[in-house]
Amino acid sequence: MERIISPSILAADFMNLREEIELINKSSAQWLHCDVMDGVFVPNISFGLPVVSMVGKLSEKPLDVHLMTIEPQNHIADFYKAGAKNITIHYEACRHLHRTVHLIKSLGINAGISLNPHTPVHFLEEIITDVDLVLIMSVNPGFGGQKLIQNSFSKIERLKELIEKKNSNAMIQVDGGVTLENARQLFEAGVNNIVAGTTIFKSEDPKRTIELLLEA
Repeated sequence: MERIISPSILAADFMNLREEIELINKSSAQWLHCDVMDGVFVPNISFGLPVVSMVGKLSEKPLDVHLMTIEPQNHIADFYKAGAKNITIHYEACRHLHRTVHLIKSLGINAGISLNPHTPVHFLEEIITDVDLVLIMSVNPGFGGQKLIQNSFSKIERLKELIEKKNSNAMIQVDGGVTLENARQLFEAGVNNIVAGTTIFKSEDPKRTIELLLEA
């Protein structure tokens, strides 16, 4: 399966956000990741619909929207209208997961489910064939720049086994603490879709860093 790099604008320079997005447009990254945090589900507030809508107008890459929010089903249609091509919701935040996944898919876009570090992979057994993507949080969500939790590697391997067992087409995405040093190990564990923020946007040459991640 094709490797995908999805730079997270959470780590971008918001004083120069247009330039940062134009840089990604010219890079080999395939997606652009938007972490929406509400200060309730996670202990931080990032940005909401107005910013995502602006980013959608500027980005030539598909918007990969990650809703770290409570009651995500209430905002699916709005983020779709803002330009989202993928919407990922959290298992822990959604009481009616099957219904919300199919609400996303009914819009003709990819539906993803994210798992916090403490949430077991087997909780997805009844829905893994319905989703296009599973996002493994390799840090506790809410803040960028954290160190990857080592147990994430075995968790990714267990997820890969579940996907194969159920004949699911879901891709595996990972977010949190991704570096040039651990990207190869993540790909070898079964990841085919990497979210990276600090590693890309804080590097001296973001476009080259994206290329190195793809080649890891």
